[in-house]
Amino acid sequence: MTTSILVDDVSKTFRYQYHRTLKQVLRPGKGGSTGGDGTFKAVDGVSFEVQQGESIGLMGLNGSGKSTLLKLVSGVMRPDEGQVLTRGRISGLIATGAGFHNELSGRDNIYMNAAMLGMSKEETDAKFDDIAAFADVGKFLDTPVGNYSSGMFARLGFSVAVHVDCDIFIADEVLAVGDRPFKRKCLKRMKEIRESGITMFYVSHSAGSVQRMCDRAIVLEKGRVGFDGDVDEAIKFLHYDGDEEDDGDEVDSRDDALASDI
Repeated sequence: MTTSILVDDVSKTFRYQYHRTLKQVLRPGKGGSTGGDGTFKAVDGVSFEVQQGESIGLMGLNGSGKSTLLKLVSGVMRPDEGQVLTRGRISGLIATGAGFHNELSGRDNIYMNAAMLGMSKEETDAKFDDIAAFADVGKFLDTPVGNYSSGMFARLGFSVAVHVDCDIFIADEVLAVGDRPFKRKCLKRMKEIRESGITMFYVSHSAGSVQRMCDRAIVLEKGRVGFDGDVDEAIKFLHYDGDEEDDGDEVDSRDDALASDI
């Protein structure tokens, strides 16, 4: 099989940012110290391979490093140590409304976002009607996205991402915003992406959606790989089993929980 994603001993370090209180600023001799700036590894020595066509669920508690790892895989960030190699075009939704310009209309942002994801103007022209129909923001398509609700942001961003011809699709809790009909539509589209043979890398706190969408799960614990293997075993490893009851036709309310920013 062809390797789609290779993560080799990857680490990413961030610095704690301490802010002094007004009292500390005014009394530097007494309590003015910030306690010193420290660092922490959001991702620490992570290694794994993903084969073309695999659907990987990335799971873990808030702050475990999931979103940081996705940003490293997508190329938004670069690792401080190790290497990340990917094959082909990457598309997806890492943050609701990422890359949108608030003063531009939904229509203009579709073209701008599509270009950022590697689509030519000709490709976007050909798919524009489908993108707009999926987003279903109606008359707001020609108004500034700065006036959009979070749900409308999600509709537009997800719609562009799922219409990109890609080899790897990355999604960070894409179902966290939006009403139930929209979530069902998202799940249906993601199943189509999975069945088309595109590699999927999917972060979710919902055990039910990971079970439906993925054939393998990686669990992060404090920036390290705690488990890599069968989805059901990963859920047991996280003690998520028995916490939710949903079927293939419904999206569990746990998808309302946003993934951590780290």
